[in-house]
Amino acid sequence: MNKYKKLVANTAIFGISTFSSKVLVFLLMPLYTSVLSQGEYGVIGLMVQAGNLIIPFVTLGVINAIIRFGLDAREDKDNVFSTAIYTTTICFAIFCLTLPVWRHISAPPFGYISPYIVYVYIFVFTSAMRSICAQFVRSKQHIKLYAIDGIISTITTIAFTVWFLVGLKMGIVGYVLAIICSDACSVIFLFIAAKLHKNLTLNLDIKASKQMILYAIPLISTTVCWWITTASDHFMVAGFCGDAMNGLYEVSYKVPTVIILISGIFMDAWQVSAVTEEEETPDFFTKVFGVYQTVIFIGAALLIAFAKLATKILVSDAFYPAWQFMPLLICATVFSCMLTFFGTIYMLKKRSVASMVTMVIGAAANVILNLILIPKWGANGAALATFISYFIIFAMRAFDTKRLLKFKWSLTKILVNTCILVLQTVIMILELKNWMIYEAICVLAMILLNFKNLLGIKNILKLKLPSR
Repeated sequence: MNKYKKLVANTAIFGISTFSSKVLVFLLMPLYTSVLSQGEYGVIGLMVQAGNLIIPFVTLGVINAIIRFGLDAREDKDNVFSTAIYTTTICFAIFCLTLPVWRHISAPPFGYISPYIVYVYIFVFTSAMRSICAQFVRSKQHIKLYAIDGIISTITTIAFTVWFLVGLKMGIVGYVLAIICSDACSVIFLFIAAKLHKNLTLNLDIKASKQMILYAIPLISTTVCWWITTASDHFMVAGFCGDAMNGLYEVSYKVPTVIILISGIFMDAWQVSAVTEEEETPDFFTKVFGVYQTVIFIGAALLIAFAKLATKILVSDAFYPAWQFMPLLICATVFSCMLTFFGTIYMLKKRSVASMVTMVIGAAANVILNLILIPKWGANGAALATFISYFIIFAMRAFDTKRLLKFKWSLTKILVNTCILVLQTVIMILELKNWMIYEAICVLAMILLNFKNLLGIKNILKLKLPSR
């Protein structure tokens, strides 16, 4: 199959899976904000973020290695899957020994989640296992099965959420239990549908497993630094401003996830294509990146312009002030997506250490900026710190990866697009008179600037996809 057709086809199938799960965030927002208080929603955010921080340690980062090694025709698929499962099980068993320590932490912000720490541990294990199974299925290029799992996960999450939050009125515990139960159902489904038990073996190739783990370990630092850049601000906002303000900040992250949705759908397919079409990589990257950055920037411009309206529709009145943090978070999300694209080059060339270094520098900048900006500007200070940090990481990766893969991209266009988004953000935050007119002009300017690449999207979508 033509590589562009394959990318579009895989993107469409991954889109079914990702869209169904991500749109769930928006479908359930009115429910969450009506049955949970700002403080409760803030605590839930801290629990999920704490779990996401723990996952790379209890898996030794192997989740990130599965797609790279699983797609490699030279690697034994059974060995890849078994290494991930056994490593995670052993590390989690060891990690459980720390449970008594966490239960006795009372100082905020970690004190907010200590009463629920058992649920965080269960969330970590089920989430890690689901990620391992899903990534392995994706690495075997069972794309349709991967998409079906996403749909089933969406249905089970909705069912368990309604049951636990509305029916049983379990509050914080009910929210986390819904995720745990949904992940567990997903693991069971994938084991049965993909016959994953046949991929488990006790006869591990120790040398291959060691190579996989050595590749994965630097990615622990990468993932932790990614967590620091994306999630540490939640803990700092809770610490400096309280859990109610963090609840608003948590809600404000939901609208920018539309960009993550668009990017995530594409990146799932792109990682497969980048590895399997390695021989024609430079030209492939050039054309695809041009389309990718166009969609991301135009999507961001539209989201900033409609931030107030989206907040009004999606959340209860008590959470409406969250809109004011969205424009900066949307700008930050743009560069989160961009740096992820350049991170694909590190994955392709197996340069996990280089990926780690860029994230360490970005994470350090994020912590320093949070400590400076949050006391001055509250949650918007955290959003600004996240934006600057992502931009720093993007800049480092964009120029560093030139030595690994020479493909063409326009720095001028990216900077002009960024200036338009920043102008939109200032207009929204200051609530200038006639702001809607100014926002419309900015969106139109963004579309005109990227019109040529929009035609590129049209040409790609015109490709006739063969039946799969």
